[in-house]
Formats: sequence, structure tokens, C-alpha cells
Amino acid sequence: MNAPRKRSRSPFRLNRLHEQLMSRIPVPFTQQAWSTVLRTDRNTPEYRAPSSPSEFSTFAALSMSPRTAHIHPVFDRLLQRGDKEALLGQHGLCIWMTGLSGSGKSTIAVELERLLHASGIHSMVLDGDNVRTGINSNLGFSEVDRTENIRRIAEVAKLFVGNGTVTICCFVSPTIAIREQAKAIIGANDFVEVFVDTPLEECERRDVKGLYAKARAGEVKDFTGISAPFEAPAQADIILSTIDRTPDDCAGDVLQTLLPRIRRA
Repeated sequence: MNAPRKRSRSPFRLNRLHEQLMSRIPVPFTQQAWSTVLRTDRNTPEYRAPSSPSEFSTFAALSMSPRTAHIHPVFDRLLQRGDKEALLGQHGLCIWMTGLSGSGKSTIAVELERLLHASGIHSMVLDGDNVRTGINSNLGFSEVDRTENIRRIAEVAKLFVGNGTVTICCFVSPTIAIREQAKAIIGANDFVEVFVDTPLEECERRDVKGLYAKARAGEVKDFTGISAPFEAPAQADIILSTIDRTPDDCAGDVLQTLLPRIRRA
């Protein structure tokens, strides 16, 4: 009897997502736009599909946006990042908090924002639930929607960081690949990954939103930690253990670690 065939998986399951994205817009436009990024004609052997997280995020943006033939950006005529940071007296930075639902990401972020404010640092919190009431209110929790959710947030965070704002992002962002997508968009030098390392048992005990109970009852599908996987960061920049520690303590650790990097010399 033949052994079961192993299913190959790329970081973003590119083929499946590619098909879903391509179904939303005319195929020739997507290929033409992507060929421009590659600086090659789509009818030549050099043309290829996106093959890395950063290329995929670019391709996704092209696939989900309107035709760009008549769009003429003016980025080069605007005040630059250095001008904004000089005005604020600080460096922009994205603090990306990942962890299970109920791990304490948002609670720590709220306290961190207060500490930054008290230190004279301008900051902004982007929280998963808040964002889904506005810019991402049309997205669900399918694989393609989760990917688009993070892509949009990363693009928003990139704008804030580019204006000198310390941007605190609180998102489960359950896979390494999806966090790498955010990092590629925002830029590795501006991205600090903070893993709020709270065990599943503790998150489920807290169950602040009652979601774990619903997930166990089968009322919530694809819930991270229960019916969907969470991939812990292998090399997070900061790891916060919340067991027997207060949100103030955790926020203080982040502030102490990053404040020298944020302050403009």
C-alpha cells in the first residue's frame, strides 16, 4: 500500500491564494501590473509568479487595487520622513505584538501607549478588533481575508512609521509567514516583533471575550489555538511572559528596551 502523499505547502500557499486573488480582477491587468514590478514583459520566459512574502504582498496589493494606469504618485514632492521625525524629536517604529487571543496584547499596548505619552513620545495603537470595525470591516477570517487583513494593517502602520509615529500593532497574526509579510511591508529596520507568551490554558482561563468557550462548543470556526494553529515566533525581538506579571511590568520592559532607539539624538 502506497504511503499517503505529503501535501507541499509554501509560506503563503501561493497557488491557492493566487487563484482567489486572480478571480477578483481581470487576469491580463494583474499580470501586466506584476510584470512592471519585475521589469520584464509578461510574455517572456523571465516572467514568473511571486515567490517570496514581500513579492506576494506586492502582488496582492496590485491584485486588489483598481487599475493604476492613470495614477501618478507625488511621494517625491512631499516632506520626507526625516523632516517629520525632526519635528517630533523621535524615530518612527512599529512594535508588532503577536500572541493568542486573551494573551494580553491590547492590555499591554494600552499601558505602553500611556508610558510613551508620559515620556513625550507620540504613539498610536492599532488593535485587531478596532480595525475590524473600520478599514477591515468587510473582511472575514478565511485564509485569504486574514492575509489581506494583515496586509492592510501593515500598510497603515508603514504610513504612521514614515511620519515618525511609534505604532503599536496588536494582532494574533498566527503564522510566521503572515508576520513576515507585515515585516516585509513595513521594513525590517522599523519592525520590532514582541511575542506575548501566555500559555493557551491561561488564555482560555481568562477568556475575556468568551470566544474560547464558543470555539470549544463549535460556535466559532477556525479559532486560533483551538481549531486553527498558532506558530510562535522562533526569534522574537522581545518576549513577554504575563504569568505572575502585571501589564504595567510588561509595558515597562518594552519601554526600557526601545526608548533609546526611539529617542532622536
